[in-house]
Amino acid sequence: MTDTEASTRDLSEAAAVTGERAEWLETLAKHRHFLRFPTRDLTDEEVGRRSTASALCLGGLIKHVTAVERHWVDFILRGPSAMPDFTAMTEDDWASRADQFRMLPGETLAGVLADYEEVARRTDDVVVTLPDLSSAWPLPKAPWFEPGVQWSARRVLMHIVAETAQHAGHADIIRESLDGAKSMG
Repeated sequence: MTDTEASTRDLSEAAAVTGERAEWLETLAKHRHFLRFPTRDLTDEEVGRRSTASALCLGGLIKHVTAVERHWVDFILRGPSAMPDFTAMTEDDWASRADQFRMLPGETLAGVLADYEEVARRTDDVVVTLPDLSSAWPLPKAPWFEPGVQWSARRVLMHIVAETAQHAGHADIIRESLDGAKSMG
């Protein structure tokens, strides 16, 4: 499925849903498009190339957003037990997490995009079928979360949208640094 076909499918699915949930689906589809779009016409090697002072690459950004979205949807469904205890992570755990931000040997753009599409479809299904977007769980243990704070499913969706939009901006800069191509303008 091409990026355009995926975006059209996402928007047509959003049209079948109304109200707040349709707005979530539409917003997610828009930002996902702008995250994927900078990879157009690139090779596996190019999406793994660093083009700025950052360690980020296009394929790694998509892998990271995929992992973030997957984990946070697990959190919506199962609570903090679905997430790691970030206060207990080892050096090896952090090193493994860093692999999200780069293309590893054998990984392809097609594979990364297919994984992202599968995660996005699951998220969209949760947006449509979750009985209550206000249902909340305590956040997992992490040095950056205040103890005892809870996030609703709605707040988690805000986080997923923000994460996707932020990294779509990074992707645009990385692509422009690679070959001058822009997502907009």
